[in-house]
This record gives sequence, structure tokens and C-alpha cells, in this order.
Amino acid sequence: MKIFEGIFDGKDLKIAIVISRFNSFFSERLLEGALDALKRHNVKESNIDIFKTPGSFEIPFITKKLINKNYDAIIALGVVIRGETYHFEVVANEVSKGIAHLNLISDIPITFGIITSETLEQSMDRSGAKAGNKGFEAAMAALEMANLNKQLKV
Repeated sequence: MKIFEGIFDGKDLKIAIVISRFNSFFSERLLEGALDALKRHNVKESNIDIFKTPGSFEIPFITKKLINKNYDAIIALGVVIRGETYHFEVVANEVSKGIAHLNLISDIPITFGIITSETLEQSMDRSGAKAGNKGFEAAMAALEMANLNKQLKV
């Protein structure tokens, strides 16, 4: 029996982060968490590129452009908070479907660090308070998947 799994070592990995500027109070905390995880696990700062989009809806477009640009993984970060209109459902659903679709057609892993929350408090909890930092978690998943992907390419 053989078991394949990735490791949490970013040595020689090149990582792209696509992050929404909308709800930046929270998304910047996600970015801090992702950068903390990457740097703690040997990713050189020079091997991290950050691409900022106006909102979460635009994340799949930029992610699609980056798929063939020599990255080992892409991390998608953003925050969508329910408001009083149907807009939340549209954005949350479409960004999720967009990233999922790109993940299926891409040769590199794309991790999903986009918070879709009901309240400001939930967003706070998931961007570094009670529920941890989803940016950190997405970066750890990116490291593991990038290394697992390298094993599968051999």
C-alpha cells in the first residue's frame, strides 16, 4: 500500500495570492494570516505575489489568468458578508463556483480562503479571532496541495 500526501514545506514554491479589497478590514487579516503561514513554512517573500481585485466576484477572473504563470499554488482570499439584498447569494455562489471550476481544469491547486458569512462578527471570528484565520488555513492547504501535486507530476 502506498499513501501520498503533501508536506508543509514551501521551500522553492512560488505562490500567488488573489485577494479582494472589498471588506478590507477583514480581508487584510486573511492576507496577514496567509503570509504568516507561508513565511513560517519556508516560502521566500520573493516567491509570493499578491494580486488585489476590487471585490470577491473578480477573484476567479484573475485566478484564471494566473493558472499558467509558473505558480505552484494560488490562494484565493476574500470576505462576502450577507446584506439586505440578494447580492450576497449571487457573489458567494458565483465566486465559489468560479474557483471550484478553475480548480478542476487547472494543473495547480487553488485554495479557497473566501469567507461567506452572515454577520460582521462571523467575519471577525474567521479572520483571526475565535475561529482561527481562514487565510492561514488556505495557505497551509496550498502548501500541502502544491507538494502533493509535485509528487503526482513525477
